[in-house]
Amino acid sequence: MQIRQLMTTPPVCVGPDASVRDVAVLMKIHDIGVVPIVSESGLVGLLTDRDLVLRLLPQTTALSEVPVSQAMSTRLVTCFADQDVAEAAAIMGDNQVRRLPVLDRSGELLGVLSVGDIAENASEELAGQALGEIIEER
Repeated sequence: MQIRQLMTTPPVCVGPDASVRDVAVLMKIHDIGVVPIVSESGLVGLLTDRDLVLRLLPQTTALSEVPVSQAMSTRLVTCFADQDVAEAAAIMGDNQVRRLPVLDRSGELLGVLSVGDIAENASEELAGQALGEIIEER
């Protein structure tokens, strides 16, 4: 089964100058834990709920003024829409990430694939294996 059949689309995205407060509001409205950060050149980062809690809250008092570019993760692990879901699960496990931005072969962001998407729409066993590797201490 190809990733394009499972991914959440369209992705909720913002630019690097959006405030982290705005992103937090989007996360709440859409019940999501990651927002891709996209500039004119394409995907430049991800802001996760974990980024907000661990990177910003301990250091910042005025969150509404902080641009996402100061909090986003820039180590991007992605997959392609035409890859098999088993490949995506392996990528997640190898890189210990629960969500992958999904790109087309030209690099355009098409959606987001989560471990939950795999469990709900493909294979609970495959999702469980990926999750085991994701949480494994290394």
